[in-house]
Amino acid sequence: MIPGFSVIAESINNSVPSTQQMYDNGDIAGLLELAKMQDVAGAAYLDVNVGPRPADLLAKMIAEIQTVSSKPLSIDSPDYAQAEAGLKTYDPAKANGLKPILNSVSPMRTEMFKLYSIQPFRPILLSSEQLVDGAGAPCHTAEETYNAAKKLVEQFLESCPGSTIDDCIIDPGIAPIGSDMEDNFRRLVDAMKLIQADESLKGVHFSGGLSNFTVMLPSKRPDGMAIKSALESAFLTITIPLGMDMCITSVKRNHAILPEDHLAMKCLNDVLSMSGIDCLKRVKKFYKGKD
Repeated sequence: MIPGFSVIAESINNSVPSTQQMYDNGDIAGLLELAKMQDVAGAAYLDVNVGPRPADLLAKMIAEIQTVSSKPLSIDSPDYAQAEAGLKTYDPAKANGLKPILNSVSPMRTEMFKLYSIQPFRPILLSSEQLVDGAGAPCHTAEETYNAAKKLVEQFLESCPGSTIDDCIIDPGIAPIGSDMEDNFRRLVDAMKLIQADESLKGVHFSGGLSNFTVMLPSKRPDGMAIKSALESAFLTITIPLGMDMCITSVKRNHAILPEDHLAMKCLNDVLSMSGIDCLKRVKKFYKGKD
């Protein structure tokens, strides 16, 4: 574990094939073992996502997990009914008095803020999306990402009496580096810099789905280097100084702060100075071991 960096453990999530099978089979005992394993391994939060299933299942999972772990939970659902059921069930007294996280609220789902009166929560604010003429659209620039984050923070603090800037967790959108033709990594880094420079946003936190960064990449290089953990560690080495103090990720990944001369660091620093197809070529050169 990296000092000062919090892991939102990702394993109790329907998007994980083995976890989805547990949900399909009604294997609550197996899901609770995942909760206990992640707790012992040092997770700061346990993410809970039941997929497109009834809201009462999410409520049941939260109640069950709180019998085996005192870690606060991340209630992970875009569905209002699921989020409502989860927040009604969550008991802060069983999590050392800590609020749950609600993952996530986009500019198109700000009605989720109404749920704060049921159970105070820390929202993950998805700022990689914006409203354009009343419809959702991706943020293509750092400035758009910054503006979306600022507006979401303002809406949350205004809509939820008693909330504070410390509750706010901004997700600037971690995109796959292996298919980044739109310079999303540079957009994220530059957006974080803009957010950090805004005094009105001082005290916000950052998070994101770290495994998204290396999705579809090979597991190892020809020289045996673990590609995913290396690139994810390089990502954190670059973004933690900018405020990335938590991520949704696996407790089993050995993330670390890397030296500047590490090959994964050289790769990502090069990518930040490139655009389009050149980024993809540089990432491919790295994972092929042709640095």
